[in-house]
Amino acid sequence: MPALASHRKPRTRVRTTTPAVGLTTAALASVTLLSTQSATAAPAEPKPSIEEVQKKVDALYRQAGTATQQYNKAKSASAEQRSKVDALLEAAAKRADKLNETRRELGSYAAAQYRTGAIAPTATFFLADDPQSYFDQDQLMARMTSQQQKAVADFRTQQKEAAAKRVEATKSLETLTESQASLRTSKQQVQTKLTEARSLLSKLTAEEKARLAELERKKEAEAKRKAEELARQQAAAKEKAEQAAKEEAAKEGTGSGTGTGGTGSGSGYASKAEKVLAFARAQIGKPYVWGATGPSSYDCSGLTQAAWREAGVDLPRTTWDQVEVGTRVATADLQPGDLVFFYDDISHVGIYKGDGMMVHAPKPGANVREESIYYMPIYGSVRPA
Repeated sequence: MPALASHRKPRTRVRTTTPAVGLTTAALASVTLLSTQSATAAPAEPKPSIEEVQKKVDALYRQAGTATQQYNKAKSASAEQRSKVDALLEAAAKRADKLNETRRELGSYAAAQYRTGAIAPTATFFLADDPQSYFDQDQLMARMTSQQQKAVADFRTQQKEAAAKRVEATKSLETLTESQASLRTSKQQVQTKLTEARSLLSKLTAEEKARLAELERKKEAEAKRKAEELARQQAAAKEKAEQAAKEEAAKEGTGSGTGTGGTGSGSGYASKAEKVLAFARAQIGKPYVWGATGPSSYDCSGLTQAAWREAGVDLPRTTWDQVEVGTRVATADLQPGDLVFFYDDISHVGIYKGDGMMVHAPKPGANVREESIYYMPIYGSVRPA
Protein backbone atom coordinates (compact mmCIF):
# COMPACT_ATOMS: atom_id res chain seq x y z
CA MET A 1 0.00 0.00 0.00
CA PRO A 2 1.49 3.29 -0.97
CA ALA A 3 2.52 5.57 1.82
CA LEU A 4 0.21 8.45 2.44
CA ALA A 5 1.65 11.95 2.18
CA SER A 6 1.73 13.91 5.36
CA HIS A 7 -0.75 16.81 5.55
CA ARG A 8 0.99 18.55 8.52
CA LYS A 9 2.40 21.98 7.78
CA PRO A 10 6.12 22.30 8.25
CA ARG A 11 7.00 24.19 11.40
CA THR A 12 8.58 27.59 10.68
CA ARG A 13 11.51 28.45 12.92
CA VAL A 14 11.49 32.00 14.12
CA ARG A 15 14.88 33.53 15.10
CA THR A 16 14.65 35.83 18.00
CA THR A 17 17.20 38.65 18.31
CA THR A 18 17.78 39.03 22.02
CA PRO A 19 20.13 41.86 23.00
CA ALA A 20 23.73 40.87 23.81
CA VAL A 21 23.39 41.88 27.39
CA GLY A 22 26.71 40.46 28.52
CA LEU A 23 28.75 42.09 25.77
CA THR A 24 27.05 45.47 26.06
CA THR A 25 27.52 45.53 29.83
CA ALA A 26 31.20 44.66 29.50
CA ALA A 27 31.72 47.37 26.93
CA LEU A 28 30.03 49.95 29.09
CA ALA A 29 32.09 48.84 32.07
CA SER A 30 35.27 49.17 30.04
CA VAL A 31 34.38 52.66 28.90
CA THR A 32 33.52 53.66 32.46
CA LEU A 33 36.78 52.18 33.75
CA LEU A 34 38.88 53.96 31.15
CA SER A 35 37.09 57.21 31.86
CA THR A 36 37.73 56.79 35.59
CA GLN A 37 41.40 55.99 35.04
CA SER A 38 41.83 58.99 32.78
CA ALA A 39 40.21 61.21 35.37
CA THR A 40 42.25 59.90 38.29
CA ALA A 41 45.67 59.46 36.56
CA ALA A 42 48.38 61.88 37.68
CA PRO A 43 48.87 64.63 35.13
CA ALA A 44 52.13 64.50 33.20
CA GLU A 45 54.83 66.82 34.52
CA PRO A 46 55.02 70.01 32.49
CA LYS A 47 58.14 70.42 30.41
CA PRO A 48 60.58 72.76 32.16
CA SER A 49 61.12 76.19 30.67
CA ILE A 50 64.45 77.09 29.08
CA GLU A 51 65.23 79.28 32.09
CA GLU A 52 64.64 76.34 34.40
CA VAL A 53 66.82 74.10 32.24
CA GLN A 54 69.59 76.70 32.32
CA LYS A 55 69.44 76.91 36.13
CA LYS A 56 69.38 73.14 36.45
CA VAL A 57 72.33 72.63 34.11
CA ASP A 58 74.32 75.39 35.83
CA ALA A 59 73.58 73.79 39.20
CA LEU A 60 74.69 70.37 37.95
CA TYR A 61 77.94 71.76 36.57
CA ARG A 62 78.54 73.54 39.86
CA GLN A 63 77.88 70.32 41.80
CA ALA A 64 80.26 68.53 39.45
CA GLY A 65 82.83 71.23 40.20
CA THR A 66 82.45 70.62 43.92
CA ALA A 67 82.77 66.87 43.41
CA THR A 68 85.87 67.54 41.28
CA GLN A 69 87.50 69.37 44.18
CA GLN A 70 86.61 66.45 46.46
CA TYR A 71 88.20 64.14 43.90
CA ASN A 72 91.32 66.32 43.75
CA LYS A 73 91.57 66.34 47.53
CA ALA A 74 91.18 62.57 47.76
CA LYS A 75 93.71 62.04 44.98
CA SER A 76 96.29 64.26 46.70
CA ALA A 77 95.68 62.52 50.01
CA SER A 78 96.00 59.13 48.34
CA ALA A 79 99.28 60.09 46.66
CA GLU A 80 100.71 61.46 49.92
CA GLN A 81 99.61 58.38 51.82
CA ARG A 82 101.10 56.08 49.18
CA SER A 83 104.47 57.84 49.55
CA LYS A 84 104.24 57.49 53.32
CA VAL A 85 103.37 53.80 53.08
CA ASP A 86 106.26 53.14 50.70
CA ALA A 87 108.66 54.93 53.07
CA LEU A 88 107.37 52.96 56.06
CA LEU A 89 107.62 49.64 54.24
CA GLU A 90 111.18 50.47 53.23
CA ALA A 91 112.03 51.44 56.81
CA ALA A 92 110.45 48.22 58.10
CA ALA A 93 112.54 46.20 55.63
CA LYS A 94 115.72 47.92 56.81
CA ARG A 95 114.78 47.21 60.44
CA ALA A 96 114.26 43.56 59.53
CA ASP A 97 117.69 43.43 57.89
CA LYS A 98 119.32 44.86 61.01
CA LEU A 99 117.40 42.44 63.17
CA ASN A 100 118.56 39.51 61.07
CA GLU A 101 122.14 40.76 61.20
CA THR A 102 122.02 40.91 64.98
CA ARG A 103 120.39 37.49 65.10
CA ARG A 104 123.30 36.09 63.04
CA GLU A 105 125.75 37.70 65.43
CA LEU A 106 124.03 36.11 68.38
CA GLY A 107 124.06 32.80 66.54
CA SER A 108 127.83 33.04 66.09
CA TYR A 109 128.21 33.51 69.84
CA ALA A 110 126.09 30.45 70.46
CA ALA A 111 128.10 28.42 67.99
CA ALA A 112 131.33 29.47 69.66
CA GLN A 113 130.01 28.38 73.05
CA TYR A 114 128.94 25.09 71.55
CA ARG A 115 132.43 24.46 70.23
CA THR A 116 133.90 25.15 73.69
CA GLY A 117 131.35 22.91 75.36
CA ALA A 118 129.49 25.71 77.10
CA ILE A 119 126.20 25.19 75.33
CA ALA A 120 123.99 25.44 78.33
CA PRO A 121 122.40 27.69 79.32
CA THR A 122 123.90 30.51 77.21
CA ALA A 123 123.50 28.71 73.90
CA THR A 124 119.95 27.86 74.81
CA PHE A 125 119.36 31.57 75.26
CA PHE A 126 120.90 32.49 71.92
CA LEU A 127 119.16 29.79 69.93
CA ALA A 128 115.75 30.18 71.54
CA ASP A 129 112.88 31.41 69.36
CA ASP A 130 111.81 33.73 72.15
CA PRO A 131 114.86 34.83 74.18
CA GLN A 132 112.78 37.42 76.04
CA SER A 133 112.23 35.01 78.96
CA TYR A 134 115.97 34.91 79.58
CA PHE A 135 116.58 38.66 79.72
CA ASP A 136 115.97 38.94 83.44
CA GLN A 137 118.27 36.06 84.42
CA ASP A 138 121.17 37.82 86.16
CA GLN A 139 123.23 34.63 86.32
CA LEU A 140 123.11 34.27 82.54
CA MET A 141 123.91 37.94 81.92
CA ALA A 142 126.88 37.63 84.23
CA ARG A 143 128.35 34.92 82.00
CA MET A 144 128.23 37.15 78.90
CA THR A 145 130.99 39.41 77.78
CA SER A 146 130.25 43.12 77.36
CA GLN A 147 130.19 42.62 73.56
CA GLN A 148 127.65 39.85 73.90
CA GLN A 149 125.51 41.94 76.25
CA LYS A 150 125.57 44.81 73.74
CA ALA A 151 124.49 42.45 70.97
CA VAL A 152 121.57 41.25 73.09
CA ALA A 153 120.57 44.83 73.93
CA ASP A 154 120.72 45.78 70.26
CA PHE A 155 118.60 42.77 69.39
CA ARG A 156 115.91 43.75 71.88
CA THR A 157 115.88 47.36 70.63
CA GLN A 158 115.68 46.31 67.01
CA GLN A 159 112.87 43.87 67.78
CA LYS A 160 110.79 46.67 69.29
CA GLU A 161 111.58 49.11 66.47
CA ALA A 162 110.77 46.57 63.77
CA ALA A 163 107.45 45.73 65.44
CA ALA A 164 106.59 49.43 65.77
CA LYS A 165 107.33 50.04 62.08
CA ARG A 166 105.15 47.12 61.07
CA VAL A 167 102.25 48.49 63.13
CA GLU A 168 102.73 51.99 61.68
CA ALA A 169 102.85 50.64 58.14
CA THR A 170 99.68 48.63 58.70
CA LYS A 171 97.79 51.68 59.98
CA SER A 172 99.08 53.77 57.08
CA LEU A 173 97.86 51.15 54.61
CA GLU A 174 94.41 51.31 56.19
CA THR A 175 94.37 55.10 55.75
CA LEU A 176 95.46 54.66 52.14
CA THR A 177 92.55 52.29 51.55
CA GLU A 178 90.14 54.89 52.95
CA SER A 179 91.60 57.60 50.71
CA GLN A 180 91.24 55.38 47.66
CA ALA A 181 87.61 54.63 48.55
CA SER A 182 86.91 58.37 48.85
CA LEU A 183 88.60 58.86 45.49
CA ARG A 184 86.29 56.34 43.82
CA THR A 185 83.21 57.91 45.42
CA SER A 186 84.13 61.42 44.28
CA LYS A 187 84.83 60.20 40.77
CA GLN A 188 81.41 58.56 40.59
CA GLN A 189 79.73 61.75 41.84
CA VAL A 190 81.39 63.83 39.13
CA GLN A 191 80.39 61.39 36.41
CA THR A 192 76.80 61.21 37.66
CA LYS A 193 76.34 65.00 37.67
CA LEU A 194 77.86 65.42 34.23
CA THR A 195 75.74 62.63 32.78
CA GLU A 196 72.60 64.25 34.17
CA ALA A 197 73.54 67.64 32.71
CA ARG A 198 74.24 66.14 29.28
CA SER A 199 70.94 64.27 29.41
CA LEU A 200 69.02 67.49 30.04
CA LEU A 201 70.75 69.28 27.18
CA SER A 202 70.27 66.39 24.77
CA LYS A 203 66.48 66.58 25.17
CA LEU A 204 66.30 70.17 23.92
CA THR A 205 65.03 70.90 20.44
CA ALA A 206 67.04 73.04 18.04
CA GLU A 207 64.81 76.01 18.84
CA GLU A 208 65.23 75.50 22.59
CA LYS A 209 69.00 75.24 22.21
CA ALA A 210 68.98 78.53 20.33
CA ARG A 211 67.00 80.18 23.12
CA LEU A 212 69.38 78.75 25.70
CA ALA A 213 72.33 80.15 23.77
CA GLU A 214 70.62 83.55 23.73
CA LEU A 215 70.23 83.42 27.51
CA GLU A 216 73.94 82.63 27.80
CA ARG A 217 74.80 85.61 25.58
CA LYS A 218 72.71 87.92 27.77
CA LYS A 219 74.40 86.57 30.89
CA GLU A 220 77.83 87.09 29.35
CA ALA A 221 76.93 90.63 28.23
CA GLU A 222 75.80 91.60 31.73
CA ALA A 223 78.96 90.12 33.25
CA LYS A 224 81.08 92.03 30.72
CA ARG A 225 79.27 95.27 31.53
CA LYS A 226 80.11 94.82 35.23
CA ALA A 227 83.73 94.05 34.34
CA GLU A 228 83.99 97.26 32.33
CA GLU A 229 82.57 99.21 35.26
CA LEU A 230 85.18 97.68 37.59
CA ALA A 231 87.89 98.56 35.06
CA ARG A 232 86.76 102.21 35.07
CA GLN A 233 86.74 102.29 38.85
CA GLN A 234 90.20 100.77 39.09
CA ALA A 235 91.58 103.15 36.48
CA ALA A 236 90.15 106.12 38.34
CA ALA A 237 91.58 104.86 41.65
CA LYS A 238 95.00 104.35 40.06
CA GLU A 239 94.99 107.83 38.52
CA LYS A 240 93.98 109.33 41.86
CA ALA A 241 96.75 107.46 43.67
CA GLU A 242 99.36 108.55 41.12
CA GLN A 243 98.24 112.16 41.38
CA ALA A 244 98.44 112.03 45.17
CA ALA A 245 101.93 110.53 44.95
CA LYS A 246 103.06 113.30 42.60
CA GLU A 247 101.72 116.00 44.89
CA GLU A 248 103.39 114.40 47.89
CA ALA A 249 106.68 114.13 46.03
CA ALA A 250 106.46 117.74 44.93
CA LYS A 251 106.02 118.87 48.53
CA GLU A 252 109.02 116.88 49.68
CA GLY A 253 111.09 117.76 46.61
CA THR A 254 112.00 114.12 45.93
CA GLY A 255 111.52 114.10 42.17
CA SER A 256 108.72 113.36 39.79
CA GLY A 257 107.07 110.87 42.13
CA THR A 258 105.49 108.55 39.65
CA GLY A 259 104.74 106.15 42.49
CA THR A 260 103.64 102.56 42.19
CA GLY A 261 100.15 103.26 41.00
CA GLY A 262 98.74 101.86 44.21
CA THR A 263 99.91 98.32 43.52
CA GLY A 264 100.85 97.81 47.13
CA SER A 265 102.79 94.62 46.42
CA GLY A 266 105.71 96.18 44.59
CA SER A 267 107.49 95.15 41.43
CA GLY A 268 108.28 91.69 42.87
CA TYR A 269 104.68 90.59 42.75
CA ALA A 270 104.11 92.24 39.37
CA SER A 271 107.04 90.27 37.94
CA LYS A 272 105.61 86.99 39.21
CA ALA A 273 102.14 87.90 37.97
CA GLU A 274 103.52 88.46 34.45
CA LYS A 275 104.88 84.90 34.40
CA VAL A 276 101.60 83.55 35.75
CA LEU A 277 99.48 85.30 33.15
CA ALA A 278 101.86 84.49 30.30
CA PHE A 279 101.50 80.82 31.16
CA ALA A 280 97.72 81.06 31.62
CA ARG A 281 97.20 82.80 28.28
CA ALA A 282 99.27 80.12 26.56
CA GLN A 283 96.74 77.53 27.77
CA ILE A 284 93.72 79.31 26.23
CA GLY A 285 91.85 76.92 23.95
CA LYS A 286 92.84 73.77 25.85
CA PRO A 287 89.89 71.74 27.14
CA TYR A 288 88.58 71.61 30.66
CA VAL A 289 88.89 68.08 32.03
CA TRP A 290 87.97 67.42 35.64
CA GLY A 291 90.93 66.27 37.71
CA ALA A 292 93.45 67.41 35.07
CA THR A 293 96.60 69.40 35.86
CA GLY A 294 98.06 69.80 32.37
CA PRO A 295 99.78 70.07 30.10
CA SER A 296 97.09 69.23 27.51
CA SER A 297 94.02 69.91 29.69
CA TYR A 298 93.10 71.41 33.06
CA ASP A 299 90.41 71.81 35.64
CA CYS A 300 90.09 75.20 37.34
CA SER A 301 92.46 74.66 40.28
CA GLY A 302 94.81 72.59 38.14
CA LEU A 303 95.30 75.64 35.89
CA THR A 304 95.93 78.07 38.75
CA GLN A 305 98.36 75.64 40.38
CA ALA A 306 100.32 75.14 37.15
CA ALA A 307 100.37 78.88 36.35
CA TRP A 308 101.72 79.94 39.73
CA ARG A 309 104.29 77.14 39.64
CA GLU A 310 105.79 79.01 36.68
CA ALA A 311 106.43 81.91 39.06
CA GLY A 312 108.07 79.66 41.64
CA VAL A 313 105.05 79.44 43.95
CA ASP A 314 103.67 76.02 44.88
CA LEU A 315 99.93 76.20 45.45
CA PRO A 316 97.89 73.36 47.00
CA ARG A 317 95.77 71.23 44.69
CA THR A 318 92.21 72.23 45.63
CA THR A 319 90.32 75.53 45.60
CA TRP A 320 89.54 74.98 49.30
CA ASP A 321 93.26 74.99 50.13
CA GLN A 322 94.31 77.62 47.59
CA VAL A 323 91.93 80.18 49.12
CA GLU A 324 93.89 79.89 52.38
CA VAL A 325 97.21 80.85 50.73
CA GLY A 326 98.47 84.41 50.66
CA THR A 327 96.60 87.62 51.50
CA ARG A 328 92.89 88.32 51.09
CA VAL A 329 92.07 91.27 48.82
CA ALA A 330 88.85 93.10 48.02
CA THR A 331 87.41 92.90 44.51
CA ALA A 332 88.05 96.61 44.00
CA ASP A 333 91.73 96.10 44.84
CA LEU A 334 92.37 93.15 42.51
CA GLN A 335 95.66 93.06 40.62
CA PRO A 336 96.76 90.87 37.73
CA GLY A 337 97.78 87.45 39.01
CA ASP A 338 95.38 87.43 41.96
CA LEU A 339 93.14 84.40 42.39
CA VAL A 340 89.38 84.96 42.33
CA PHE A 341 87.16 82.30 43.92
CA PHE A 342 83.49 81.67 43.22
CA TYR A 343 80.32 80.30 44.87
CA ASP A 344 79.65 79.85 48.56
CA ASP A 345 81.30 76.44 48.53
CA ILE A 346 84.47 77.84 46.86
CA SER A 347 84.25 75.29 44.06
CA HIS A 348 85.77 77.41 41.27
CA VAL A 349 88.78 79.69 40.77
CA GLY A 350 90.26 81.89 38.05
CA ILE A 351 93.34 84.11 37.54
CA TYR A 352 92.64 87.84 37.43
CA LYS A 353 94.17 89.51 34.36
CA GLY A 354 92.95 93.07 34.87
CA ASP A 355 89.99 95.15 33.71
CA GLY A 356 87.50 92.90 35.48
CA MET A 357 88.54 89.87 33.42
CA MET A 358 90.14 86.53 34.28
CA VAL A 359 91.65 83.46 32.64
CA HIS A 360 90.07 80.22 33.83
CA ALA A 361 89.13 76.66 32.95
CA PRO A 362 85.33 77.00 33.08
CA LYS A 363 83.54 73.63 33.02
CA PRO A 364 83.23 70.34 31.10
CA GLY A 365 82.65 70.93 27.42
CA ALA A 366 84.39 74.31 27.48
CA ASN A 367 87.98 75.41 26.88
CA VAL A 368 90.32 77.61 28.91
CA ARG A 369 89.31 81.18 28.10
CA GLU A 370 89.16 84.79 29.20
CA GLU A 371 85.92 85.81 30.87
CA SER A 372 84.42 88.41 33.18
CA ILE A 373 84.86 87.69 36.88
CA TYR A 374 81.16 88.58 37.23
CA TYR A 375 80.03 85.60 35.19
CA MET A 376 79.70 83.70 38.49
CA PRO A 377 79.02 84.88 42.05
CA ILE A 378 82.30 85.92 43.64
CA TYR A 379 83.28 84.38 46.97
CA GLY A 380 86.53 86.28 47.52
CA SER A 381 90.06 86.80 46.26
CA VAL A 382 93.63 86.20 47.42
CA ARG A 383 97.11 87.36 46.46
CA PRO A 384 99.23 84.19 46.61
CA ALA A 385 102.68 85.81 46.97
